[in-house]
Amino acid sequence: MRNALPVIMFLSFCGASFAARDSAVNQKQACLWFDCEANYRRLSSPDSVRHYLQLAKDTGFTDVVLDVKSIMGEVCWHSRIAPFMGEWEGWYRDQDYDLTAIMINECHRIGMRISASLNIFCGGHNFFGRGIIYKQYPQWQSLIYNNGVMTPIEKIKTTYNGMLNPADPEVRRYQLDVLAEFAGRYPHLDGIILDRVRYDGITGDFSDLSRREFERYAGITVGNFPEDILYWEEDSDKMRWRRGPLFKKWVEWRAGVIYTFFEEARRTIRQAAPEVEFGTYTGAWYPTYYEVGVNWASRDYDPSRDYDWATSEYRKWGCAELFDIYMTGLYYTDITTDDGKRRRAAVAKRTEAAMSEAEDDWYTVEGGAKHARELTRGAAPLIGSIYVEQYANHPEEFSLAIRMVMSACDGVMVFDISHIVSRGWWKIVAEAIKNPIK
Repeated sequence: MRNALPVIMFLSFCGASFAARDSAVNQKQACLWFDCEANYRRLSSPDSVRHYLQLAKDTGFTDVVLDVKSIMGEVCWHSRIAPFMGEWEGWYRDQDYDLTAIMINECHRIGMRISASLNIFCGGHNFFGRGIIYKQYPQWQSLIYNNGVMTPIEKIKTTYNGMLNPADPEVRRYQLDVLAEFAGRYPHLDGIILDRVRYDGITGDFSDLSRREFERYAGITVGNFPEDILYWEEDSDKMRWRRGPLFKKWVEWRAGVIYTFFEEARRTIRQAAPEVEFGTYTGAWYPTYYEVGVNWASRDYDPSRDYDWATSEYRKWGCAELFDIYMTGLYYTDITTDDGKRRRAAVAKRTEAAMSEAEDDWYTVEGGAKHARELTRGAAPLIGSIYVEQYANHPEEFSLAIRMVMSACDGVMVFDISHIVSRGWWKIVAEAIKNPIK
């Protein structure tokens, strides 16, 4: 049913709006994520916003993360650059409905901190055929070397993420302009969290542009592209990718592509809103996360000592020191390292970017948190992230996961409020936040 929303005018901010920052300094953060699409209807009226923020506060959450730039490239504010997300699943918002301003005002009024999340190198929802790669900028989409065939990502319907090419200067400039506009418009935010600052996977991007940028970086000419980087062969009736002779240098270059964007994004946000914290979310599975081009470790850590995919130069693209806050996805069904050891024979299906069938201790909530601590070297507060739906029908394990993270990290992020609402797990969350594992 179509819903026309009343126009919401600019909200003023009182002098007490920064009280939430001061009150949270000496306590661990408990962050509740509000996904853009999943909560579109829920956040489409000020009364509903106030209701759920107060519920989050009463549950024990200190922070919220508001997703304001969707994977489609559409945004939740009236932008002069990016298309406005004015409709989702039959619900409509007017461009003058300033959700971010409403959320900032209400969070600070009740003593909560608020960060905004923006999806960066993605521009389409492939399941819906919607987004900027389908309309405004089809040339920006990632070219995937899929099973030996070059395929635009919009054609790969097994993935919902219509990812962009992070090495494209036009893509980077556009995203930085969007960040500058947003940060300048909302300087009263407590933080800005960048999501999906990465490649789609190890098979993207293999465009001519990427080849030229890599050759410029490495100071070489690739004689046989892309096979000198990566090639495909049949193995047990299945096509599998293999490393070419330049694979490790390519991995190093891609990490530099992501590092330099983070560097530019931090500078851009600092210039527009000096008081706003800068952070990111990534998956915690570092040993395979190189496949999406991100080295989220400290520069003090040398992965070439531990992994055969890393060059000795890979360490210089360690991003940890760039962040004021770092959220890492501990998206594992095994919680303790003992759990992992008992379940080695039945590795759960893993669908997040760059996940593997590994059976190591770091593929548990406890082990992953410890591993992230070791790799980031305390460069930024570590917020362990829990995905609610991984614990569907297992509320006890969900509670234990939160308690584990609250003990092992500097705080927890729970994704997403929609799953807490649908399962009615508010009391479970409240008890878990109050009772970290001793």
